Amino acid sequence: MAQRKYYRKIYQKPKAKTKVFSAFKFLGLMVFLLLAGVSFLFVYYARDLPRPEKFAERQFAQSTKIYDRSGQVLLYEMYGEEKRTVVPLEIIPERLKQAIIAVEDANFYNHFGLDIRAMFRALMADLKLWSPAQGASTIPQQLIRSSFLTREKTIKRKIREIILSLELSRRYSKKEILEWYLNQVPFGSNAYGAEAAAQTFFSKPVQDISLAEAALLASLIQKPSYLSPYGQHQAELFARKDYVLDRMAGEHYISKEQAEEAKAEELKFAKILQPIKAPHFVMYVRGLLINKYGEDFLKEKGFRVFTSLDWELQELAEEVIREGAEANEDDNAFNAALVAIDPKKGEILAMVGSKNWFSEESEPSGCTPGLNCLFDPKINVALQPRQPGSAFKPFAYTRAFQKGYTPDTILWDVKTNFGVEGAEPYTPENYDGKFRGPLTIRQALAQSINVPSVKVLYLAGIAETINLARTLGITTLEQAPSSYGLSLVLGGGSVKLIDMVSAYGVFAFEGLSISPTAIVKIEDSQGNIIEENKKTPRRVLNVQHCRLINDLLSDNEARAPMFGYYSALFIDGYQIAVKTGTPENCKDAWTIGYSPSIVTGVWVGNNDATPMGGKAAFLLAGPIWNRFMRKVLLRYPKENFEKPEPILTDKPVLNGKYAGHSILHFIRKDDPQGPVPSNPKLDSQYKAWEQAILDWALNLRKE
Repeated sequence: MAQRKYYRKIYQKPKAKTKVFSAFKFLGLMVFLLLAGVSFLFVYYARDLPRPEKFAERQFAQSTKIYDRSGQVLLYEMYGEEKRTVVPLEIIPERLKQAIIAVEDANFYNHFGLDIRAMFRALMADLKLWSPAQGASTIPQQLIRSSFLTREKTIKRKIREIILSLELSRRYSKKEILEWYLNQVPFGSNAYGAEAAAQTFFSKPVQDISLAEAALLASLIQKPSYLSPYGQHQAELFARKDYVLDRMAGEHYISKEQAEEAKAEELKFAKILQPIKAPHFVMYVRGLLINKYGEDFLKEKGFRVFTSLDWELQELAEEVIREGAEANEDDNAFNAALVAIDPKKGEILAMVGSKNWFSEESEPSGCTPGLNCLFDPKINVALQPRQPGSAFKPFAYTRAFQKGYTPDTILWDVKTNFGVEGAEPYTPENYDGKFRGPLTIRQALAQSINVPSVKVLYLAGIAETINLARTLGITTLEQAPSSYGLSLVLGGGSVKLIDMVSAYGVFAFEGLSISPTAIVKIEDSQGNIIEENKKTPRRVLNVQHCRLINDLLSDNEARAPMFGYYSALFIDGYQIAVKTGTPENCKDAWTIGYSPSIVTGVWVGNNDATPMGGKAAFLLAGPIWNRFMRKVLLRYPKENFEKPEPILTDKPVLNGKYAGHSILHFIRKDDPQGPVPSNPKLDSQYKAWEQAILDWALNLRKE
C-alpha cells in the first residue's frame, strides 16, 4: 500500500508541471498573437501617415450652392472657399493657445496622443447616461480626424484615428502638432485656422485678440455652425465662452479676477462679408442640410440645392418688411417678420426673419449680441415662439364647428367672469372696451370680439382645441391644457409664425395639410438627383369646416363694424380670408391672410418682448401684409372660396335666435345638436354666464 502511494506521487508531480507549462505556452501564444495583431493594425493603418507639411496645406473641395426655386439665383455658397492664413505658432497669442488647450485637451502636454483618463471618464459618463454623450478626443485625434478621416462612427475609423494619433505624437513635437492644429481647425463661417477666425469674427489679426475674444474663438471649435455668432444660438455661445474662461482659471492660466473681467467684456462681431441673399431663409435651409447630411459631408460633395424660395416675392417681402417696420417705430415697434407659403404644396415662397439682416448693429440704441434687444437683425423671429393674440381664435371656432355649432349660433358679448367658484377671477375685455349683447359666431369671429371667443373655446374644449392646433401644424403648445386656461383663445400660448402660416394653409387648401417645405430638389456634383420633394397632402379637416372658416374670415361686411370697410384687411377685387392678433400685453401684432393660392403671415414687435404702443395688429402688421398681398395676388388668377353647405338645426339658438338665456340653457356643451339638457345648472359656467346677461340687461335699462 505504501509502495503504491510512493509511485503515485512520483508520477503525479511531473503531470502537474506539464499542465502549468502548457498553460504558459498557450498564454504566451495568445500574447504573441495579440501583439502581432496590434502590430499589423499599427503598420497597416499608419503606413500612409501624411508628411508633416501636409497639415498646413489647403484641402480643396467642391462647395454646396443654394439656389432659389428657378435655379438661376444663387442665394449662398456653403464652404465655397476655406478662409485660411497659415501663421507660425509664435504669432498666435498664449491666451488663445491656453483657452483651446484648457477646454479641448487639458492634458495635452502630458499624454502620448491619447488621454486615457479622459477616455475612462467619458466612458463612465456614457455608461451612466446610456448614450454616447461625452467625448475624449485629444488635439492630435482632432487634427487627424479633421485632416484625413471622415466623421463616420465606425470601429475602423476609430482604430485608424487612435493609431494615427499615436504615430503623430511619436513622430512630431507638441509644438508642431499644436501649430498644425491651430492652422487647420474649423471655426465656422468658412474660417479655418486661428488667423482666419480672428479676421472673420473680429476683423483683426489673431495676435491682437483680447482674452474674451480668445475664449469665444475656443468656444466655436466644439460646434462651429451651431454656435455661430451669426446664428440662432448666441446665448449658448456666450455661455460656453464663460465656461472656457472658468476652465482657464481652473487650469491656472489666468486668475479668477481676469476671468470675471473677460466675462463682462462687450464683444462686437464683424459684419459677414460673404455674399448672401434671403439670409434668414438661407440660414434656415442651411440648418436643415447640416442636420441631415453633416457639415463635413456638405463641404466635400458640391451639392446643388434648389429651394422653394421665389426670389421676386422674397425681394418684395424684404422691402415691405424694412419700410413697414421703420414706419412703426413711432409706435415703439422696431422689428417685423414675414412668411409666405403655397398652401397646395407647402413650399415656403418668402421668409424674412427681421427687418434688416445687414444692419451693422441692433436698433434703436444697439445691444450686446446674444442679449435682449429691441431689434436683432440676425435672429429669425419667424422661427421664434411669440404670443399670437386673436390669431389663434380660428382653431377654437373650427373645433366648435366640428362639434355641431354653426356660424349663426348666438353667444352673448357681455362682461363675464369665467373664473369658476374657488378659482381666480378671469374677466376678459374686448379691444374697444364695449359689450354688444347677443352676437352670432360669424360676427364674433369676423370682428374678433374677445368675450364670445372665450365662450367658444369653453364650448369647443381647451384640450380638444390644442389637439386640433397640433394636427394643423402648431408645434409649440407642449404644456398641459390646464396650464393655458381659457386665455389660450386670446393668445395665451406662444406659437411660431411659420407654424401659424402653415396651419392657416390647411384652411386655404380645404382641409389638406402639407408641412412647410424649403428644399425642392438636391443634385450632386454630377447632376444626379439625390433628394426631391415628393410630399403628398394628408386630410386633417373636413371640407365643410374649412369652408365655414374661409367664409367667416373673408366676410368683409361682417368685419366692417370693428375694422372699417376699407381697412388694411380688405383688398378690392379679391376674396381674402384674414385674421389679426394682438395679445393683451401688446408685445406682438399679427396679421395672417390667404387666398386659395397663397398664405402670408406678418408679425410686428420687438425681439425682447418690450410692449409696443396701444395700436391693434391691423394698424401695425396689417398695412405690411396688405402691401405684400396686393402685389402678389396680381400673379395669380382671381379665385373665390367655395361656399359652405347651409346648416339647419332644430335648435333656435344655433339658428340665430335667442331668448333671455345663455346658450348653456339650451344645449349640452359637447353635443349642441343633441337633446336639451335636463338640468343646465350642472354646467360649471352656467351660473356665471346667466348672471352676466342679467347684469348687462339691468345696466342697459339704467342707461
